Amino acid sequence: MTYDEKYWTSRYKDKSTPWDVGHITTPLKEYFDQLTDKTLKILIPGCGNAYEAAYLHSQGFINVHLVDISEAPINEFKTNHPGFPSDHIIYGDFFELEDSYDLMIEQTFFCALHPSHRHAYAIKTNELLITGGKLVGLLFNDSLNNDRPPFGGFKEDYIKIFRPYFELTIIEESYNSIPPRQGRELFINLRKIESH
Repeated sequence: MTYDEKYWTSRYKDKSTPWDVGHITTPLKEYFDQLTDKTLKILIPGCGNAYEAAYLHSQGFINVHLVDISEAPINEFKTNHPGFPSDHIIYGDFFELEDSYDLMIEQTFFCALHPSHRHAYAIKTNELLITGGKLVGLLFNDSLNNDRPPFGGFKEDYIKIFRPYFELTIIEESYNSIPPRQGRELFINLRKIESH
């Protein structure tokens, strides 16, 4: 199975999106609420319906960027949020991006990637972040599926993947997960280290 644009578009069109809870989740909302620099250049990869971007925009963040390989959620987001800067919405492949960001937000993109792509994700994330930039968000700490998304994993797996590229400032069980994910998520705050 190839988890390409066609696959994800069919999932959105069939409304087969159980990861989509319909709103920003508590850990990310509370993290965003303590950020004071509204000019941070933020990327949300695999953004889907991008509730995080809508929230950030509503709070006055002016430099939020989205990318998704499927045009279906991108078009939905544009329809629902006509005031969001259209040139900050990228219909394309995260792994082909060429830009730089202060902050990247992880919310159910990592678990959508086949585990064979996880090292590439860590490398690409490191490349896209400025010196000292951060990767912040949530990773499942649960076995989940091994034959289809969402793919699972555990803290020790993630430490091996990210340690060469990031200072693991925080990689701990999320204390404020939404009830269905309680005890099954890690909150991460990883700081880019320069590649060797």
